[in-house]
Amino acid sequence: MRLPSFAILFAALAGSSAAAQQLPPIEPPRPMPPASGNQPTIRVTAREVLVPTLVEKSDGSIVYGLKQNDFILEDNGVPQKIRVQEEMDNAPVALVVAVEEGGASALEFGKLAKMGPLLDLYLSDGRGEAALVGFDSKPHLIVDYTHDGDILDNALKHLEPGDGGAAILDTASYAVDLLQTQPKEYRRVLLLISERRDHGSRHTRPEQLVRKIGQTDVLVLSVSFSPSRAELAHDVKDPYDPTLNMVSALAMVVKAFRKNVSKEIAGMSGGEYTTFAGDKKFEERVADAARHVRNRYLITFSPSDATPGLHTIRVRTAQDYGARVVARADYWLEAPE
Repeated sequence: MRLPSFAILFAALAGSSAAAQQLPPIEPPRPMPPASGNQPTIRVTAREVLVPTLVEKSDGSIVYGLKQNDFILEDNGVPQKIRVQEEMDNAPVALVVAVEEGGASALEFGKLAKMGPLLDLYLSDGRGEAALVGFDSKPHLIVDYTHDGDILDNALKHLEPGDGGAAILDTASYAVDLLQTQPKEYRRVLLLISERRDHGSRHTRPEQLVRKIGQTDVLVLSVSFSPSRAELAHDVKDPYDPTLNMVSALAMVVKAFRKNVSKEIAGMSGGEYTTFAGDKKFEERVADAARHVRNRYLITFSPSDATPGLHTIRVRTAQDYGARVVARADYWLEAPE
C-alpha cells in the first residue's frame, strides 16, 4: 500500500487543527525583565535547530569540556554540520511548573507541598522566573511568573483537588504557549508533574502537540506518579531508526503518546522522564531535573534536508566516554511559505 504524500499529511493536520476546538487564550503573564547584555545566547530560526544535549556518566557526574568535533548528530540518518556553544547552558530560566490536580493526584499533594524550596534551584541566580499551572480536565494559571520562591511554595501548599480529568495534551500545549511569551534568550523549561496517560484533553490532538513541541526550543522534564522504579526515556526506548520515513515516524510518535504522553513529550524535546514513589525519590527527581537543565551543551545545526515534516535526530559522542547522551529525538520543519 502506498504511503500518503506530505501534501495529504499536511492537509490532515490542518483539518484536525481546524476541527478541534481551540484552547482558551492563555492568561497573559507579566513580561520578564530583559537579559543582561553579556549573556551568551543562541537564537533559533526556522532553518536552525537547537538541540540541548546532556552527557552524564553512570555515577551522575557530567562530562564537561566537549567540543564540536566530540559530537555526531544525524538528521534522518544523515550526519550534519553542527555548532556547539563553548559555555554550558547558563542563560536565565523561564520555568512553567504544571501540576496535576485532577483524579487521584490529590494523594500526591503532600509531596508537591514540599517542592517549593526545590524550585529555588531554578531561581537562585536572581534572573530566572517561574509560573505555576494546575490542571484537571483543563489547565489554569495559579501563579504568574515570579522571582519569589515563597509565593510558589505557598501556592503548592494550598492546591485544590480538581475533577477526574488529566488533560496532559491540553496542558502541555497551554504551557508551551505560556513559555513562548518569554524572550528568546531565556532557557524555556516545562516541569510536568502528572500521571502517565492523558484523560480528557479536548482541544489538542497528539499530532498538534508533536508539531508544536517540534517547532520550539522548550525543554520538557516529566516526573510521573508511579510506584515503579525510575525510568529515563532513552533507556527505555530508542525511537531512532534511519530507515523510517517522516510519515511513519509521526505515526509511531502519536501511537506512543497514547501509552505514556508525559514520557514522549519529554523525549521529543530532549528532556527527561522519570517516576517516583516516596517523598525522598520525588525530591531527588525534581532536584536532578534542575541540575540537568544547567548542564546541557547547546548544539545547533541547519538541516541539510529541508523536507517539511517530522525529522528524527540522533546525537552521540565521537568517543565512548561510558556516558549516556540525552538529546531531543525529533523536530518539526515547516514548509517554506
